[in-house]
Amino acid sequence: MPGHAPSGGRRAGAYAGRVPAPLLFVLSGLTQYLGAAIAVGLFDVLPPAVVAWLRLAVAAVVLVLWRRPWRSRGLWTRRAVLTTVLFGVVLGLMNVAFYVAIDHLPLGTAVALEFVGPVAVAAVTGHGWRDRVAIGVAALGVVLLAGVTLGSGAVPGGDAVVGLVAIGVSAACWAGYIVLGRRVATAESGGVTGLSVAMTAGALVLAPFFVRDAAPVVVDPRLALLVVGVAVLSSVVPYALEQVVLRRVRPATFAVLLALLPATAAVVGAVVLQQVPHPAELVGLVLVSGAIALTATDRTAADEAPPPA
Repeated sequence: MPGHAPSGGRRAGAYAGRVPAPLLFVLSGLTQYLGAAIAVGLFDVLPPAVVAWLRLAVAAVVLVLWRRPWRSRGLWTRRAVLTTVLFGVVLGLMNVAFYVAIDHLPLGTAVALEFVGPVAVAAVTGHGWRDRVAIGVAALGVVLLAGVTLGSGAVPGGDAVVGLVAIGVSAACWAGYIVLGRRVATAESGGVTGLSVAMTAGALVLAPFFVRDAAPVVVDPRLALLVVGVAVLSSVVPYALEQVVLRRVRPATFAVLLALLPATAAVVGAVVLQQVPHPAELVGLVLVSGAIALTATDRTAADEAPPPA
């Protein structure tokens, strides 16, 4: 209203609007993978799956308080609720599988392999030559990454297999996330509000499996603070920044930015976790990044945006 000072959210949005979109996107990727790196440090205290569930639950609380979805009538039809709940369960499983994977694989490798999910969706639903070439390029990158993981000895054999299976599950869930996410985003009162309900549903459905092992967080304020930090860095901040970027860049530009994410994860892994990639892994990362750019070029940026949680 006239005469009222702008809200903190609007001031933040106005400030973000003055920052170049590519810089915002890189910052989004850095915060997301920094959160993942902090999460790896928690795996000595909590099981990876429990950390993933806590991240989802905390992010759900933050988004629900922000968006207040109970005011959105369009979210509460029977069909919308079923779709949103299914979306939330897929999102939750994707997070759990990803955290299990990064407990066994280097962060950059895991992120690159996870991108096989959206590349596969693009290849199946697309009809252009880029989509067909991309799946072959991605497959070659996956072979290199998986081969190095299994054969280099840097990751013990059993751990490598568990990590590769887990990231395969995460990639499959990301494919489901894209398909279901389009329905949630295009529904009335979808977008962030729908995501807040989906995260809440996913956290509630998975709670019986993980809530008991989350007890240490209740009695350890430092641990609780780290979990909140992981949720904010990995979910809330990246999603807020991506919303600004998605409104300001063309699909072709977004494709290039998206292709930088595996490299961003590799840099964070090297600096924070001392996970220096093997030369063959670097080639695999480049191939997967190329496949990402090929498949995202002709699509809307919102369709290919990385999961916020």
